[in-house]
Amino acid sequence: MKIAFAKPAAPNTGSYVVGVHEDRKLTAAAAALDKRTRGMLAAALAASRFRGRKGETLDILSPRGVSARRVVLLGLGKPADLGSLRLQRIGGALLAHLNRVGESTATVAVDVLSDGTPALPVVAANLAYGARLRAYRFDRYRTSEKPDHKPSLRSLSFALEDANGARKLFAPLARIAEGVDLARDVVSEPPNVVYPESFAERCKALEGLGVEVEVLDEKQMAKLGMGALLGVAQGSARPPRMVVMQWRGAADPKAAPLAFCGKGVTFDTGGISLKPAPGMEDMKWDMAGAGAVLGLMAALAGRKARVNAVGVVGLVENMPDGNAQRPGDIVKAMSGRTIEVLNTDAEGRLVLADVCWYTQDRFKPRAMVDLATLTGAIIIALGHEFAGLFANDDELAARLEAAGRATGEKLWRMPLGDVFDRMIDSDAADVKNIASDRGAGSTIGAVFIQRFVNGVPWAHLDIAGMAWSKKDHAITPKGATAYGVRLLERLVARHYEEAGG
Repeated sequence: MKIAFAKPAAPNTGSYVVGVHEDRKLTAAAAALDKRTRGMLAAALAASRFRGRKGETLDILSPRGVSARRVVLLGLGKPADLGSLRLQRIGGALLAHLNRVGESTATVAVDVLSDGTPALPVVAANLAYGARLRAYRFDRYRTSEKPDHKPSLRSLSFALEDANGARKLFAPLARIAEGVDLARDVVSEPPNVVYPESFAERCKALEGLGVEVEVLDEKQMAKLGMGALLGVAQGSARPPRMVVMQWRGAADPKAAPLAFCGKGVTFDTGGISLKPAPGMEDMKWDMAGAGAVLGLMAALAGRKARVNAVGVVGLVENMPDGNAQRPGDIVKAMSGRTIEVLNTDAEGRLVLADVCWYTQDRFKPRAMVDLATLTGAIIIALGHEFAGLFANDDELAARLEAAGRATGEKLWRMPLGDVFDRMIDSDAADVKNIASDRGAGSTIGAVFIQRFVNGVPWAHLDIAGMAWSKKDHAITPKGATAYGVRLLERLVARHYEEAGG
């Protein structure tokens, strides 16, 4: 779908989209229509249940005086509530509606949207951004889809006087959307297509954006002493990989970076602690944390962020063959700590133990955030509304929560503490990978990872409930959500990026 920005002009085809506030008050775009047409719009409003609530739509076909095929009344909600996220969601709702009715082209009249203040280019840019995010579709394996089931919209134009201003504001948002789409793609792919080696190849493609990419194989990881990560991988015919992606956008390319670490279990059977068969196909997205890191690095590099950032992803398959790790095995992590593996399905924390230690040891980051589809327990606690946030630094936690509210990728802070940490002391090794009972499962995973961050300001995001959606949302179609890309991009932009540029 093509997105464009242009000077106001009455469209001669497709749909003409006019905003309506929650009080059914037509916005200024309607003033450009003749008196009879405005009367028809008012009559249509009066005869409908349409109230102008955010994202509501009402189609009016071919009113006199309008050359477009239809006028679409678009609910904007209350003028005072039209922040960036609200506008993005309205843009996504509009995109979904236009596809639902089979429209091919549409023009949005960006006009006076609140209390006499002329529409800023940011309004058009955010409407377009929401539409761009909602337009994603993973359909590369569909070979016989009916035309009526395919998206119809080919072009969406936003009409306003300062079209150039809107275009400039949209450009970095489009780069973020590309990072989101990259993460959605890699998480959506089947596990016979995306596995550790092929995931690493997708990371290598970021070199075209100026990202430095290193791929470590199992021999290099063995030399580094990464027994925790390698233990997870040893049951698979697919060899593991660890990928290091560096973006040097700060004025001083040697300044300490922000670090982002991702769990990349490209398929998780549970290993010897085998998962139940129903629903196991969903475990192709057990690498959504790594997918988010990949998408974030693409977004930062794509918009030329003025920050140094490093993304490190540990890529493994967790399979149950004759060489697989057994419950009761003891492995040595890169940190030198020994780990008693009591459950091979608690494997993501083993991967992150080595990835986080390597990252803090090599890069000495300003702060480090890891993302992982780590526990089913976080879904029991928070459903599919919030990701779990665990942090050893209050300022970092507060910044992440604010970024979550701004982007709609919400976080809920969960507890850490010595009482939980003592629950993973092992009688046979330095630490065990699960507690003796099932209580506080998400926190147990977090305190395990915390033992390998070495005091660096750190946050762990348990995104198990947020990585995949079984229904459409305003700016996120069902399927892979790329949760974390927009959240962490916002964190960087608001708190760590250099001024200027």
